[in-house]
Amino acid sequence: MIEFTFWDILRNLVFATRWTLLLSLAAFAGGAIVGLAILSARISKTRWPRRFASGYIALFQGTPLLMQLFLMFFGLPMLGFRIESWTAAVCGLTFYASAYLAEIWRSGVEAVPRGQWDAAASLGLHRLLELRLIILPQAFRITRAPTVGFLVQLIKSTALASILGFDELLKTANAINNATFEPFKVYGLVAVIFFALCYPLTQYARFLEKKATFG
Repeated sequence: MIEFTFWDILRNLVFATRWTLLLSLAAFAGGAIVGLAILSARISKTRWPRRFASGYIALFQGTPLLMQLFLMFFGLPMLGFRIESWTAAVCGLTFYASAYLAEIWRSGVEAVPRGQWDAAASLGLHRLLELRLIILPQAFRITRAPTVGFLVQLIKSTALASILGFDELLKTANAINNATFEPFKVYGLVAVIFFALCYPLTQYARFLEKKATFG
């Protein structure tokens, strides 16, 4: 057993937290980009893009995230694609996030009053310009609270990347626990760090929800 002081454990966990944050931001940014594409297909006037988007969302919402990460990390190499744990984690979480963000934002699009669509159509704007300039800004404003709420869920989901061998917060905690045999102290600190990351965002989501409700 290796001797670690409390500050040694805390310092290593805080150092590992930067990778959890980086993974969360990369997955959220990637999920937003892919999610916008899926949203565009989901609200398309053409049937086949809508069907594709519906199937995509059903696939990633209807299967466990852990299985998606396993398929990304262990399945792709069997098809000849070499992939590192970081890349597998980012890609897996990106696809997972995109499915949820697309649905969150679709609810915002559907909440935009019909008169806004009619006003956009009366200006003779192309469908993409209509969405970009008029509809989506309003939809994003309506769905700010659930979007922030999903970011909290995504941060907690990054812990699954430890199973792929990626050195984020939980993977580092496992290594420290194996060396110190102090699970209560190590995982207690991990819980505190995750709480410190997620609680402010949760409160911010509640603030946005109240602001949207009461104006």
